[in-house]
Amino acid sequence: MEPIIREAQPEDKPFIEEISRLTWEGNDYLAHVFDDWIKDGNFYVLELDGKVIGTVKLTLLLNRVGWMEGIRVHPYYRGRGFGRMLHNFIVQRGKALADEGKIDALEFSTYIQFKEPITMAEKDGFWIKARFFVASASVENFEPEEPMRIEPEMEDLTLGLIPIGWRFVKRNEDTLDWIKRNAEVYDHNGLRFIGSKGGTTFAPLDPGPAALKALLPAMAWVAKERGKEEFDLMLLSAIKPVLSGFKRTGIRIWGNAEEPNVLVFRKNLT
Repeated sequence: MEPIIREAQPEDKPFIEEISRLTWEGNDYLAHVFDDWIKDGNFYVLELDGKVIGTVKLTLLLNRVGWMEGIRVHPYYRGRGFGRMLHNFIVQRGKALADEGKIDALEFSTYIQFKEPITMAEKDGFWIKARFFVASASVENFEPEEPMRIEPEMEDLTLGLIPIGWRFVKRNEDTLDWIKRNAEVYDHNGLRFIGSKGGTTFAPLDPGPAALKALLPAMAWVAKERGKEEFDLMLLSAIKPVLSGFKRTGIRIWGNAEEPNVLVFRKNLT
């Protein structure tokens, strides 16, 4: 049978859990967001011979952006063009939404070592909007300290492009309301950091190695509360000149990269 792409249904969850379990050594987030994505819509699966072997999601973000995420192919079916099929489908879906006047652009982020999505993006006219560093840290390396969850104000959102997990949103007045609904901001001794609700990828809202070093015990506390042994960080590309100082805080830059290792892509549709 020919593969088909259709809207995801609640009964697809066991298939998604299997794909998630076999992705990123079992650390994939897809199974955890499945129910929310079903409710949100624009969540699709690739089905072959009655089995779901892939997924893709288009999330409508602020500033009329369609955010492409959740592209997965079951490891047993990789290398057969299914990733390109899902990518093409969601780009066409984005164009349809642009024709309906709902979005103006498509965006997504990816780790720099994932060559396939980068190659597809470049061929399809996406351009690099921003670059970040992604790093990890182990909870056991810190004495966790409980931070205070706060209701953020505009002055707390110090970054022009704000990482919310692996999504990135532009700072403006609308962003503040969206962040209050979709993210969590913490204060620890006057310093702030942000992460997606229930997630363990954090971004410091105060720059510099000293601020990050002071925030790491609080980030470790949140991760430990969520049953995680590690947590990730999204750091501005501007840290490059002081990268060695960040490494001395106890974090591990993915791939030991000396250049930004997360790319944020954009394709204008109007």
